Amino acid sequence: MTLPSSLRLVIFDLDGVVYRGAQPVEGAPELVSWLHERGALVRFATNNSMVTRGGYVERLGAMGISITSEEVVTSTSATVEHLRRHAPEIRSVLAIGADGMREELGSAGLRVAMARDVAAEGAHEGGPLDAGYDAVIVGLDPTFAYSAMAVAMSAVAAGARLIATNADARYPTPVGFVPGAGAIVAALATATGVTPEVIGKPAPAMFTAILEAAGVSADEAVVIGDNPDADVVGARRAGCHTILVLTGVADAELAGTLSGEREPDAVAAGPDEVRALLEPRIS
Repeated sequence: MTLPSSLRLVIFDLDGVVYRGAQPVEGAPELVSWLHERGALVRFATNNSMVTRGGYVERLGAMGISITSEEVVTSTSATVEHLRRHAPEIRSVLAIGADGMREELGSAGLRVAMARDVAAEGAHEGGPLDAGYDAVIVGLDPTFAYSAMAVAMSAVAAGARLIATNADARYPTPVGFVPGAGAIVAALATATGVTPEVIGKPAPAMFTAILEAAGVSADEAVVIGDNPDADVVGARRAGCHTILVLTGVADAELAGTLSGEREPDAVAAGPDEVRALLEPRIS
């Protein structure tokens, strides 16, 4: 597998690629700055649904990486873009997620009710809802409760589409892994008997949303990620090219064993090698 001779769009994963914890990966700020100087389109794609795009602008800015909110794509903002282009009839949503998710959905013009609030206002477990919803949108909610699941189940039973911003089984924290949005999604899928529509990686919808919004074909885009099971698989399913970097979850030993959907077009030890790969391909 090889990279094409010309690329217009570079899509970065964040954790393990651009930064680790509160520290930037060595060389990442310089790589992003170089791409901006060359006039390349740059996007940062994360499955995290809890933080707004503005929150990531501030976080990366503190690391010396200057970006705009339009360059950040969270699984929530990708869900919004997907709905705008492919399901514009969805206007009223019941959401399971954090405040950042509520803000992103509301700023897109959707009418948003949080399942935890509806439950607290007196909707009974399994009982009818006072309002109908076009979709139930599920992200990670650290306060998730049984009552919220019951409200969401009732909405799906009444005809709402079940949409998952992402289906990550686990979520990394400084003290280890905790259950991710996928654990909540799996519970709702079991309770409703409905297979959810998943937007985030490794589903291709997030990358497709980025391509559509940027007006770039998949063959002109490359995804730079550290996780072959999420970044590489999702990118390949969307038709994008891939570079696997060894600054996060993958090491050289693992990279040498990859095949099929998990095999990238190229492997780079870090940002300097990524730049060497991109330099002849970014006009």
